[in-house]
Amino acid sequence: MGKRWNGWGRDTEDQPLGERARRFLGEGIGEATPWPSATRQAALQAVVASRLPASTRFDTSAAVRLDHAFGQSMPDWIAVRSGRVGRCADGVAFPSSHDDALAALDEAKRLGAIVIPYGGGTSVVGHLRVPEVDRPVVNVSLEKLAALQGLDHTNLTARFGAGAPGPAIEAALAPHGLVLGHYPQSFELSTAGGWVVTRSSGQQSLRYGRIEQLFHGGRLATPRGTLAVGGLPASSAGPDLREAVLGSEGRLGLLTEVTLRVRPRAAHERFHAIFFPQWDVGLDAVRELAQSGVALSMLRYSSAVETETQLGLVEGHERAMAWLARYLRWRGVGEGACLLLAGVTGSEREARFAHTALSDIARRHRGVPAGTSIGRSWAKNRFRAPYLRNALWDAGYAVETVETCVPWGEAGAMLAAIEGAGRAALAAEGERVHAFTHLSHVYRQGCSVYTTLLYRLAADPDANLERWRRLKAAASLAVVGGGGTISHQHGVGADHAPYLAAEKGELGMALLRAMARELDPTGMMNPGKLFA
Repeated sequence: MGKRWNGWGRDTEDQPLGERARRFLGEGIGEATPWPSATRQAALQAVVASRLPASTRFDTSAAVRLDHAFGQSMPDWIAVRSGRVGRCADGVAFPSSHDDALAALDEAKRLGAIVIPYGGGTSVVGHLRVPEVDRPVVNVSLEKLAALQGLDHTNLTARFGAGAPGPAIEAALAPHGLVLGHYPQSFELSTAGGWVVTRSSGQQSLRYGRIEQLFHGGRLATPRGTLAVGGLPASSAGPDLREAVLGSEGRLGLLTEVTLRVRPRAAHERFHAIFFPQWDVGLDAVRELAQSGVALSMLRYSSAVETETQLGLVEGHERAMAWLARYLRWRGVGEGACLLLAGVTGSEREARFAHTALSDIARRHRGVPAGTSIGRSWAKNRFRAPYLRNALWDAGYAVETVETCVPWGEAGAMLAAIEGAGRAALAAEGERVHAFTHLSHVYRQGCSVYTTLLYRLAADPDANLERWRRLKAAASLAVVGGGGTISHQHGVGADHAPYLAAEKGELGMALLRAMARELDPTGMMNPGKLFA
């Protein structure tokens, strides 16, 4: 079972686009025209010849270079789907130890090459993009650094190679009754190292914590040698150098080893569905839940448009959906309904207490409980949702996502700003954009705002790239204009780099550049990501 070379996920997995979904999209956006995608053979023929010498530790075959050259951002998709792959990295290294990674960096330095780390290839913001430079470029893949290297039952820490993907991590912990609990939507393919260097957040971070709470320590192979960070429960001995590695996106070096904080597996887990009659009422309930300290693992709150979209794309359950609609109307929830999925995870005693508190707060805000069947379906398919992107592309539609984090009082305004900017971005050429939003993560002080933008593809790859640029710029400007972070969970990469200074400020950007210069004096590590 291998990775799909020109789309999302495993090549044996599919998420078909049903007739009900096609009708929904046709009515909301317009009928789309599917455009043929380039064959793998055509893409391989388009790979530009390597600039590396014949004798090198880097694999220079076209197939290996193509398979490590692209992530999941829209420019990446346009390149592989059109066959206009152009300049991939000139070679790929596969270190099997920390010392191997240091040796790969030494050889790259000798060759005068730029180094782009490769983990799971799931970046949606251009972390893997090859810069237009005269120097050779190499990928260093961490896929051979994926094993459990050590487990400390007493202190509840587990050390993994940084290339370990989510399923391998949980599979290694399961026989010991332990769990990490970090479940980003990219869980199947994304890696521990990738989570750390992009400051990832899992769907159940309300219980388990974001990756910055789970990252205990690690080792970084840098152009100047090894940097070891963390490893203690706590320290007041100056700035925490783990924070320099978190979110560093390959600019400081290659993260080869990650020690993570794990915990015993919970005995109970259920995902409850609650419908609210309108956005503001449900938002108040979600904020109260987040600030109350109720031991929930997830609060995922969808706008009315997203709720309608989710239910509109369901295939094969029309009778159940019709019954649900009648039930909700009878309970006073009709048009404008907003769906909350709440995760209750813990011991049986914790779960009883949390469910009681959840029910009480929801009831006071006119929430209507709808059981756990919707939640079970969501949990079963939550890592399959990105596969729909393949089917949408094949049907002539593109998907872009924009996510940020703001204080509670600004959530509604940010939602409206992003969706409004997205809908207006392509209006000049007569194209409609279907925009819908949910709050994916919550905190006492605020929440993330995650917007999906669906639109039609053009026949020409250049036109598609220009459409995406206009859409991405409009939504990003709405985010920074409203005071939100340019990324809550996807990282910065190349796509968000122009907007980072709005959050960090001039002096903050200077500090980031200074850290990179100290560990990477020649600027060989992933240039163009985080900052120019």
